[in-house]
Amino acid sequence: MIYIGYILITILTFMLMEGVTWCTHKYIMHGFGWFLHEDHHQPGYNSVFEKNDAFFVVFAMPSILLFFLGVRPELNVLFFIALGILFYGLAYFLVHDVLIHRRFKWFNKTNNRYLRAARKAHKVHHKHLNKPDGECFGMLFFPYKYYKETKQ
Repeated sequence: MIYIGYILITILTFMLMEGVTWCTHKYIMHGFGWFLHEDHHQPGYNSVFEKNDAFFVVFAMPSILLFFLGVRPELNVLFFIALGILFYGLAYFLVHDVLIHRRFKWFNKTNNRYLRAARKAHKVHHKHLNKPDGECFGMLFFPYKYYKETKQ
């Protein structure tokens, strides 16, 4: 029974990370962290790395710390919270950097409705080039209207 609890904690953490992402994106990246995020909103910015990539390092730190604490002195709940954060980070990377921004040329022929809707919502976010403007600050969950707009 304890294993089901760990799985549920991992899933719950994964889902809660969308809220953390939304708040962080709106209030930090589009707030005092704009100096790191700004290049990500510039059309035609073409570089292997962006200053915005620093956020990946920052967001990995809590997960790394929780993995460390989650195995000491023995496996505990913190490990599974870290696992949820890690899984969210991987999903974020695949959806945001690979499928939306196509920074890596993987899965180029993907025509999934959910992924098209996520891409549309993110494009709406990127139409705002300045820090105070914006909408659709999440990544994996977005307003249903974007999903409806992608009907084939």
